[in-house]
Amino acid sequence: MLSISPEIAPIFLLLLSNLFMTTAWYGHLKFPSATMPVVIMASWAIAFFEYCLAVPANRIGYGFYSAGQLKAIQEVISIAVFLGFSTLVLGETIGIKQIFGFTLLAAGAFLVFDGR
Repeated sequence: MLSISPEIAPIFLLLLSNLFMTTAWYGHLKFPSATMPVVIMASWAIAFFEYCLAVPANRIGYGFYSAGQLKAIQEVISIAVFLGFSTLVLGETIGIKQIFGFTLLAAGAFLVFDGR
């Protein structure tokens, strides 16, 4: 059986969970004619799989990482996934102000790990 360390597994699972969550939150923007009830139900259905990955990621990682560190990892992954999704799926361009703002957020996450 394949065994992944509690150091790596949460990062991998959080990456996958963020792919689902970003799709749930923003994927409907590609379908502006869809009704709000349909959009909400589809987003909930997609988000279910996000929870099926995020909850185990945090349970596996807690102990090796603190809760704050797990949240910082999740936020950095979330930003990276969002940047890819917004450019590749939504066709948006990322400006210098967005890059700078996301860099500041990543720097904040770094501070959570500083001194570990």
